[in-house]
Amino acid sequence: MKICPTNVFDAVEGAAPVIARQEDCQTCFMCELYCPVDALFVAPQADVSVALQEDKLAATDQLGSYRAAIGWGPGRASRASRDQSYRLLELAPPAPRK
Repeated sequence: MKICPTNVFDAVEGAAPVIARQEDCQTCFMCELYCPVDALFVAPQADVSVALQEDKLAATDQLGSYRAAIGWGPGRASRASRDQSYRLLELAPPAPRK
């Protein structure tokens, strides 16, 4: 909940946090990465809201799938050395000089 850069979640005493401001989500995947029990799935479509059903996500092993894919969590091998996302910076235009 605290990792979210846009404060999408609200705390619920005695229960799991809830998604309170989904429209503020930036699809950064930080919540899915840091969820210690693989209870989240962030749909990669950033431009539209995607309706998902929790039972179908669980049945298809999509909950925590991004976290698993990069090797975060107990019993997983890190795949950080294979990450190529830094190449996105090569596509960005140069920052303006001040």
